[in-house]
Amino acid sequence: MIRILAIVAFLLPAYAHAQETEPHMTLPRMAEIVLALDPEAQLSGAGFSLTIDDIPVLIVTDVRANRMRAMVPIRSAETMTADEMRRVMQANFDSALDARYAVARGQLWGVFLHPFKELERNQFISGVAQTVNVAKTYGSLYSSGAGQFGTGDSGDLQRELIERLLEQGEEI
Repeated sequence: MIRILAIVAFLLPAYAHAQETEPHMTLPRMAEIVLALDPEAQLSGAGFSLTIDDIPVLIVTDVRANRMRAMVPIRSAETMTADEMRRVMQANFDSALDARYAVARGQLWGVFLHPFKELERNQFISGVAQTVNVAKTYGSLYSSGAGQFGTGDSGDLQRELIERLLEQGEEI
């Protein structure tokens, strides 16, 4: 127990410093990031709609509840087979990572959820990119592209979107 406390005491200053380096997320800051990702994005109250790689992305926020959600429609959930549903649940466990497959109102979605205020720029950009990737890879790899076991070309191709969007938001 003492050893664990010593480790925590050692890491705490670095953790506290990391928490202070980036300002809390605000709607104007999120709007700035969204517009860097898609200059034609539509801003509406506490929500945004944008397009990344021809994929529509909806972002809703609730500042009072300290939550945000990025969503990408994938397909009708009404006609999904049990095997397809099982596969998205497996992906939620191992390859979707920060993004998730979800069902609401008869639709299969790719989603990224996070506390709003604590959301950092790169987390937000990566979460949006991962959400787009789970939509793009539905029916094949079911992957967010942020991490993948094994080798091959797919991981690098999916990671490319995350890297490109992080670059676009770098100056913000």
